[in-house]
Amino acid sequence: MSASAAANPVRRLFATVLACEAIVIALAIPVAVAVLDVDGATAGAVCGGLAVACVLMAGLLRFPWAVAAGSVLQLLIIATGFMVPAMFFLGAVFGALWATAIWMGRKAERARPR
Repeated sequence: MSASAAANPVRRLFATVLACEAIVIALAIPVAVAVLDVDGATAGAVCGGLAVACVLMAGLLRFPWAVAAGSVLQLLIIATGFMVPAMFFLGAVFGALWATAIWMGRKAERARPR
């Protein structure tokens, strides 16, 4: 981890949410295939692609547009609930964590000495 990422606890919080989310969405692949009879290629492409996107987005958080892109990613992960219904709930939980990180980031920006 670079010195700038370590110095920014809000960016670290965003990255942690995305990393945990990548694990959860990757674990949705075997559930979709084994339990819900979703085609393996479809489940792998959708959930695997989103897991990779989460990891990549965690690395791109140094850019100002990354929080907005991460918000879109949250919506896409909630939409995987159409394939694995439990992801509606899990996606909403991670969406709430993401929204909390945004709120805390704004609060931290206001509290910074000028």
